[in-house]
Amino acid sequence: MMRVGLLVTHIRAEEKALIAAFEAAGVQPDVILDRDVNIDLNAGAGQIAPSGYAWSDYGLIVERCVSTSRGLYLLAVFATWGIPTVNDYQTAAVCADKVRTTLALAEQGIAQPQTRLAFTPDSAIEAIEAVGYPAVLKPATGSWGRLLARVNDRESAEAIIEHRQTLGDYNHHTYYVQAYVAKPQRDIRAFVVGDQTVCAIYRHAEHWITNTARGGSASNCAVTPELDAICRSAARAVGGGVLAVDLLETPAGDLLVNEINHTMEFRNSSAPTGVDIAQVAVAYMLEQMRVIA
Repeated sequence: MMRVGLLVTHIRAEEKALIAAFEAAGVQPDVILDRDVNIDLNAGAGQIAPSGYAWSDYGLIVERCVSTSRGLYLLAVFATWGIPTVNDYQTAAVCADKVRTTLALAEQGIAQPQTRLAFTPDSAIEAIEAVGYPAVLKPATGSWGRLLARVNDRESAEAIIEHRQTLGDYNHHTYYVQAYVAKPQRDIRAFVVGDQTVCAIYRHAEHWITNTARGGSASNCAVTPELDAICRSAARAVGGGVLAVDLLETPAGDLLVNEINHTMEFRNSSAPTGVDIAQVAVAYMLEQMRVIA
């Protein structure tokens, strides 16, 4: 019998919803804690997982790790072993890296903020001034709006860059610079499952960072034909699956894709949209299992 594994760091509201949706569909997923994983990389998929079953028994593994690095490494292992996952390794690897996401969107001609990449203090200043003040400095990897900085002038840019240069991680010395978009105190998060934009929310905040994890509030956003088209195109550009597409509205009303999340949180989104996101995602996952089988 093919099994479903749910690979997690913690059982959050999203994982509880996914488990309930699987159970409602007649499937009891095995919850596998990433901290319990101890894989012999030379032994292959026949070795026993923390669940007591062989990894090869799984017809699908749903990756929901909080740690990006844990999730990516394990997805790479499962891809090598031929074990289907949601999302797959290639999609996750692109979405986890803002530089790769930007490149994937640019290759498909999808509208996004002007973005530059630099690696030294001098070239970072040049990049910031090329997009113009204010500009946004982001880490190439990361979530929940952490380590974002809006720089309004050269003095603040130099101070932030000097601080980052004192930090030892190479990610701090990679300067991903975006033009600041004067959005209307909100942005949009749309949920794409397969090739369908199933729902979307506005994330409102007085602060320029609107993540609900940082205190932003959610309300329903109608999925217009324009929003649906750009979200589905963006999802396809990074490989597709179960994704959250974050978009910005320009003062002229145009939509720009900002980021794409491959292990999105949705606890604050089902109520305002009236869409059971977990149920839709699980239906898609089980259909993928049937197609693969």
